[in-house]
Amino acid sequence: MSDTRSSTDATAVAAPPGVLRVLHGLALRDLRVLRRDWAEFLTRTLMQPLLFIFVFAFVFPRIGQTIGGGAAGDAGFATVLVPGLIAIAVLFQGITAIALPLSTELGGTREIEDRIMAPVHVHVVAIEKVLFAATQAIVAGLVVLPILLLIPDTPVRLSVADPVLALLVIPGTALLSGAIGLALGVTVQPRQIGLMFSVVILPLTFLGAVYYPWASLEAIPWLQTLVLVNPLVYVSEGLRAVLTPDVPSMSPAVIVSVLYGYTAALLVYALRGFARRTLS
Repeated sequence: MSDTRSSTDATAVAAPPGVLRVLHGLALRDLRVLRRDWAEFLTRTLMQPLLFIFVFAFVFPRIGQTIGGGAAGDAGFATVLVPGLIAIAVLFQGITAIALPLSTELGGTREIEDRIMAPVHVHVVAIEKVLFAATQAIVAGLVVLPILLLIPDTPVRLSVADPVLALLVIPGTALLSGAIGLALGVTVQPRQIGLMFSVVILPLTFLGAVYYPWASLEAIPWLQTLVLVNPLVYVSEGLRAVLTPDVPSMSPAVIVSVLYGYTAALLVYALRGFARRTLS
């Protein structure tokens, strides 16, 4: 009896390192693929933010076109815009890092079967994908930030006044991006990828408080309420609260609560969908 209990205890102690080894192995495999496709990673990370910051914060001021007003305008449109563009880079990098490949892996190629043969629960494989996508999302933000600071024709005033908030918002944003990507990957069929960008990505972008603070929507109360279902709103407002504390933003408590609440809810849904799609 004692031998059986000792064996069980030993197995319980040994299990976590085994899971960590599998996570490490899966991450190394993903990293190798990413290193091979580094040009694609940079292109999808930089293209959209680069074009927006160039047109809105460099071309428009040079030709006398003004955007923004009120409190946000006083801070400078480029200062308002930069956190929103970082939000786009971080969120959509995490989404595309999972959703596009996973949709294919679960479709005709069934490449996912190689991964689920690992000696762990299939949820571990899914969580590794989320963590790796979150890491890519943070790297994307770091890559985009210096470029967004150099291009604008007017100075961008950024400052981190609350490091604790930054430590909550940045990982929360990255994890949320991975969770959304996993949820879309287990839901969208490969033939529907184009539709996903039209129906999901574009509305998220234009109604995500990227180009304006959420508080400025007070002039349109119904829209200000409606966009609260958009996770990008909390990402944009969170990064704005971290990087531009002088620009009006949502309550930090609300931002952090919704970021992690959304992430938890999406993970529950996505993990169930991942198990159903891989084990069926």
